[in-house]
Amino acid sequence: MGTRSRVGVMHGSTCKSVYCHYDGYLEYTGKLLLDNYDSALANQLVALGDNSGVQNSLEGMNFYSDRGETDVSWQVAHSFEEFLEQVHNCGGEYYYIMRDGEWYAGCIYEAKGLVMNGLTPLADALAANTIEQLTAETTETQIAEVLFK
Repeated sequence: MGTRSRVGVMHGSTCKSVYCHYDGYLEYTGKLLLDNYDSALANQLVALGDNSGVQNSLEGMNFYSDRGETDVSWQVAHSFEEFLEQVHNCGGEYYYIMRDGEWYAGCIYEAKGLVMNGLTPLADALAANTIEQLTAETTETQIAEVLFK
C-alpha cells in the first residue's frame, strides 16, 4: 500500500496540486522535493499531473496521463481548507506546497516535525525528524527497521 500525498505550487492565493500515489512520507518525497525541485521544476511537476510518486527527476516519474488516463490534471484550491479537502479526498497523508521558492509540508495526523493539518517549512520538518539521517533512497521497510530496533 502506498503512502499517498499531494504536491502543490502556490500561484498568488491559489494552489495547484497533484496526487502522488506512493512514498509520500517526509523522509522520501519531502527530501526529494527539498533537494531536487526548485520553483520551476515544482511547477513542471504539477503541470504534468497525477503520478505514481516523486522521483529524483521528472524524467524518472510515471505520470498517469502518459499511460492514457484522463482526469489526472492538477486541481486548484482557493483556500487552505479546500486544499486539505483535496488531500483527504485522494487518501493523502502528507502534503507539500511550494510558495515563493520555499517548500512547506504537513500531515493529516500527528507526525514529528510537522503540524497536523497545518504547514511547516520543509527544511525545518526534515531537521526535526528522528530519522533524518536516512537518505531519499531508503524504503519504508528500511525505515521501519530503524524505528523498531
